[in-house]
Amino acid sequence: MPSFLIRPLRSFVPAHPAASAAVLLSLGSAIWLGGATLSQAQNPTPASPVSAASAAARAASAATALNAPVLTVPGMPPVVNKNNLYSETALGRISPATAGALERVYVPNRGANTVSVIDPATLKVVDTFKVGVHPQHVVPSWDLKTLWVANNAEGRTDGSLTPIDPITGKPGKQIAVEDPYNMYWSPDGQFAIVVAEAFKRLDFRDPRTMAMKFSIPTPDCAGINHADFSIDGKVAFFTCEFNGSLTKIDLVNRTVLATIKLSPYFARPEVLEQLAKPGKKPRLIPDVSQLGGTICTTPGMPQDVRISPDGKTYFVADMMADGVHVVDGESFQQIGFIATGVGAHGLYPSRDGKSLYVANRGSNQIRGKPLGKGSVSVIDFATRAVVKTWPIEGGGSPDMGNVSADGKYLWLSGRYDHVVYRFHTETGAVDQVKVGREPHGLTVWPQPGRFSLGHTGNMR
Repeated sequence: MPSFLIRPLRSFVPAHPAASAAVLLSLGSAIWLGGATLSQAQNPTPASPVSAASAAARAASAATALNAPVLTVPGMPPVVNKNNLYSETALGRISPATAGALERVYVPNRGANTVSVIDPATLKVVDTFKVGVHPQHVVPSWDLKTLWVANNAEGRTDGSLTPIDPITGKPGKQIAVEDPYNMYWSPDGQFAIVVAEAFKRLDFRDPRTMAMKFSIPTPDCAGINHADFSIDGKVAFFTCEFNGSLTKIDLVNRTVLATIKLSPYFARPEVLEQLAKPGKKPRLIPDVSQLGGTICTTPGMPQDVRISPDGKTYFVADMMADGVHVVDGESFQQIGFIATGVGAHGLYPSRDGKSLYVANRGSNQIRGKPLGKGSVSVIDFATRAVVKTWPIEGGGSPDMGNVSADGKYLWLSGRYDHVVYRFHTETGAVDQVKVGREPHGLTVWPQPGRFSLGHTGNMR
């Protein structure tokens, strides 16, 4: 056995239901304490030595649990800082494995079947080469030695993966692979996880030869495409684009644990019940709780997903809901929703692990138009609030990408404008570079981190 076996928001939704729950819990505690008699409150019974010792033991046990190391799956590098799992992707944490790699931005142009290579120092395209049909994402390998272009040949049978040598910036020989819309890596590096979106399954392959090893079917996850992994590497969370859901997968036992629907109205059961009723509905229906308010009935389309620095919650961009769902990883329940901008899509943590950049693609359509209402929202991880918004003057369509190694720039593809955007992370100012048709999941290389979990550089 392998070592790895282990819609647009129209009505008010509380931004922080978890905070509300905390308030209720505090009130509940106060009510319970209020049950004591006045004399008991004024003259509390002195603690016995036994009870004091028990309290001390409980406190010591809690402290031990708090400081205990994270027990990761065998083969996964240890978690250095359990309060910030992005600690090893910070400024200056470049792995020796990337020594000699050219500083480049690799842009897959889905509509041109090419990859554009940008020199970030000059903002010039220095190379363009052919790859397979419909390149979607450029994916750094787990060991950081290879960049893989996922060519899913949408609607066809000739999908492939194209390796790129980051030392030379040149492509190698393509490998035939069925429907590689996206690709991730098992946290122990034992397997490439090819996201076969059209077939509702995850194909686990040899990370070098791409020979098939086994698959995990995901029948309830239509449009499975983006993912992130638990802090211990035991569980993966994948978005289900075509049925508005998130699925939780046990990588140890190779099985789907559960799938949940996501909604901006998660805290309003009466609305969820109304939306769940069969039959065709108008796009907007009256919201009886708000004078003149409306509820959007269009199902969500979850896109990218990212784990919080402390490994407890997951942020899920939704291009129909125009915002980001917040899900508790342990209970697998939605606990929040953060409105961001039109067509929320890609998610990227800042180099210090304090902020989450949200690429708002500017359209609720899969095939959007140029010069949409594109922007980037900056979410503060600690408060789960949008603290900045960076518009694109004249409009645009920011999609997928990553942050520069020094943290100064956020690079994003302009999906429907055939450009790449470079956002200055201090000011939000935008530079543009013309590339091929329909650029998608670009990667910036090299990046800080010890290993890659896939996509355009989900580094740990």
